[in-house]
Amino acid sequence: MPLIEALAIFAVGLAAGTVNTIVGSGSLITFPTLLAFGYSPVVANVSNTIGLVPGSLSGAVGYRRELAGQRARLVYLGSASTAGGITGAILLLVLPGSVFRGIVPVLILLACALLVIQPRMSARVARRRSAADASKPAHGGPILLATVYLTGVYGGYFGAAQGVILFALLGIFLDDDLQRLNAAKNVLAALVNGVAALLFIVASHIAWGPAGLLAVGSTIGGQLGAKLGRRLPAPVLRAGIIVVGVAVAVRLLI
Repeated sequence: MPLIEALAIFAVGLAAGTVNTIVGSGSLITFPTLLAFGYSPVVANVSNTIGLVPGSLSGAVGYRRELAGQRARLVYLGSASTAGGITGAILLLVLPGSVFRGIVPVLILLACALLVIQPRMSARVARRRSAADASKPAHGGPILLATVYLTGVYGGYFGAAQGVILFALLGIFLDDDLQRLNAAKNVLAALVNGVAALLFIVASHIAWGPAGLLAVGSTIGGQLGAKLGRRLPAPVLRAGIIVVGVAVAVRLLI
């Protein structure tokens, strides 16, 4: 692997680990980079998922103080995330590669759209939280469980912006501090990526060089995201990711 390629993949892994911990859309940086270096869409997606798992774990560890008291909630919702991640990964492995190539631009554009409306969703979550409804189940109830499962299916299949979806769902169905919800989001995303990665290691072709570089970069980025997330210019970061995502989707559609 050329040095410039290795440095670029490490750098985007670092950025993705940071972004995933804060926003949840790091794959919109790493996936296009792997495509640009000539990896096929399926190999790029599989290698990307494996490479970002350590970053998800790192971000969850960075938020460990906010995880205090959430064990029962995470066991309940984590079961849905795990099942969804397995389902999505199996779909990626059994469906023809042409299906993935056809649907991935749509998924990328969906992820970009979610990033566009994320500030509005966050404001709505804040309003709901200010008028907290004590009657809400502590774990969010069966609707949240079902939607977390569906988000896991999406995450296991492709995954860009699954963190945005998870954060919105947790904020809608749970009355809790936003930082605690973000910590829970990181754990659920790590479960989805982790079980999908295990299946991919067993049953798919992986570009181990890029996956390893992404793993190192995203691990460092996860810690940076946990420590510096509140200081980063989120609107600028969000705008940059959207521009990259739309450009990649257009390229794949042409």
